Amino acid sequence: MNTISEEYREEQVRLHQNPDYGMASIGLAPFVAEIIRHMSPKTVTDYGAGKCHLLKKLRSLHVADFSYQPYDPAFPEYGEARAADLVCCIDVLEHIEPNLLDNVLSDLARLTRKIGFFSIHTGPAKKHLSDGRNAHLIQKPSSWWLPKLESFFEIGHVEQLEAIGKGFTVVVGPKASS
Repeated sequence: MNTISEEYREEQVRLHQNPDYGMASIGLAPFVAEIIRHMSPKTVTDYGAGKCHLLKKLRSLHVADFSYQPYDPAFPEYGEARAADLVCCIDVLEHIEPNLLDNVLSDLARLTRKIGFFSIHTGPAKKHLSDGRNAHLIQKPSSWWLPKLESFFEIGHVEQLEAIGKGFTVVVGPKASS
């Protein structure tokens, strides 16, 4: 299943050369730390891990008793995305090519064994692609995102992120079998 075009993967490689690109997980790591403390996952997949800032921040918060599994197509050395008890997808979904969003959500659903923690920015990014487009390819309100997510997951807690800009976090679980 294709989750990114080669051209866009190369664009993401270029963007990640900027040391300020991919920093959102640092601010959200305390929320992830609370989830980890509460549910004690054996495995955590960081989907769209970038430079692995989430792991670094979790370690600084003294949360490290799990196997960390980074995945990011811009960093092929991480390997394929792996299923996990907790799947984090922080500041990623708004960057996905719109025609591939369902493939990415399906991939996330396949990987999420117990719980997912996603953050989605709903407005424009400060950064732009080399062709001038905003780095947030999908700028839609939570009222658009939540039904989309509900097609793939059971929706748990949703919280607006007014303190750090337009967006929200959502805790999801695997879709219940009918």
